[in-house]
Amino acid sequence: MRTEEVTLPGFKHDLYATGHPLFLISKAYSELGADLRARGLEYLNTDLPTVVLLPDGTSGILARDLKTSTAEFDRLSPGDGQALADLMGEFGKYAHKVFPLFSLDLASKEAQVLIGELMRSGKGDFVPFAAEFMQTARDVLNDRFRSPVAKALIAPWVPHLGRTLDSVSSGFDVSLLLSALMAGGMPVPRGGSDMLVKALARIVTDHGGAIRCDAPVDRILVERGRAVGVRVMEGDTYATGRAVIASVNADQLYLKLLADAEVPRSLVQQAKLYRYGLGCVQIQLALSKPPDWPDDRLRAGQPHLLRSMEACALAIAQAKNGDLPSEPTLSVDVPTQHDPSRAPRGMAIMRVQVLQLPCRPRGDAAGEIDVGDGTWTEDLKNRFADRIVNLLGRYLANVPGAILGRHVISPEDLARYNPNSGPGDPFGGSLELAQSYLLRPLPGQPSHRTAVPNVFLVGAGTWPGNGVNGGSGYIVAHQLLTPAA
Repeated sequence: MRTEEVTLPGFKHDLYATGHPLFLISKAYSELGADLRARGLEYLNTDLPTVVLLPDGTSGILARDLKTSTAEFDRLSPGDGQALADLMGEFGKYAHKVFPLFSLDLASKEAQVLIGELMRSGKGDFVPFAAEFMQTARDVLNDRFRSPVAKALIAPWVPHLGRTLDSVSSGFDVSLLLSALMAGGMPVPRGGSDMLVKALARIVTDHGGAIRCDAPVDRILVERGRAVGVRVMEGDTYATGRAVIASVNADQLYLKLLADAEVPRSLVQQAKLYRYGLGCVQIQLALSKPPDWPDDRLRAGQPHLLRSMEACALAIAQAKNGDLPSEPTLSVDVPTQHDPSRAPRGMAIMRVQVLQLPCRPRGDAAGEIDVGDGTWTEDLKNRFADRIVNLLGRYLANVPGAILGRHVISPEDLARYNPNSGPGDPFGGSLELAQSYLLRPLPGQPSHRTAVPNVFLVGAGTWPGNGVNGGSGYIVAHQLLTPAA
């Protein structure tokens, strides 16, 4: 979460995360919300968390209110409204067991009981949820809905969880995402995404804590099997009181930070196999005027611009083959629609996010861009950004001519800024089933506890994964608040 004037003075852009729906519905926010609000955090929300716009001007909306959403789905195709209501009703039967897992260590006894109840009946056989959990998003959307617009409305959210439409268990993500969007909306902090960081920092310092930045940790110092301190690259050493909490991925922990410690060889081998997924490009635009949406309802939370569900899947397949997609899905945010203070009067900011891109492209699916050796040079990222702006113009004709400034972040830029991104993966490591749930961060360490008893892991590389959700920090904090931790 970082907000900066990277295009022109007065235009405050969120370089990375923008909306915080998962955090707003989290246990962390329920416990810290009052403290955060007292320190300047104010969320601006919308009743329409997401919408979709197709090239021909056709659009669809998802509202926080189920009745409004079912009416919209019926407008798109009679019967799809009931299909949506049925989908949410079926998920509702399990939700009281699913959502508590996001604030529990999945390896804990409490979580294991819930997982067992979700998967098996009292007789020991598997319940329908077990099979539904393994479905793909494409199958769920094709089985449930007839409208191509309804499918295109939901499908682009699956890549926001690091999955493809054909990933095993991505069908479960459909119900989960719809529930989260309806419950949380698409809240953005007034003043920019980093207002959450600033408020959290004030909580720390107000309670006597100290924050030191620009001091990369070189080693976690271990004696007699326990962490006793950390050493930063400049050479300074900080003694550990009770614990070390590291917001890093398992490969960084075991191959670097604990490289001098005695840890099981199996964990080191698994850490060497930790996999990263595809990357993303984010384009920040300073606009002389707001985008001219063809439907006023689209002035909402986070719209997606795409041709169809199938086009979304094709673009991801092209990226998985190592090619720049010819027509990627565009995820768009216009924070000034809710917070005009983030741009000069009458002007606007826009973020265009393109997920699921090769971190080191081998070619271009359209045959138009020479990717060279695959390095995201300034030339390559700007030529790809030109493609995105041209594509954007097919949906929002006035935007290309309104651009006053542009700032492009490539997978390589992301990798330089955040080591947790590996080669440029914004999700902190592949989220396919083989590296998710109880297999995250490592099969031999299905928890936030590590081989060193007083070293804990948090962050996107741990459960519950990527996004501004506060989940892993909440889990570890409560473990430290128990006498047995």
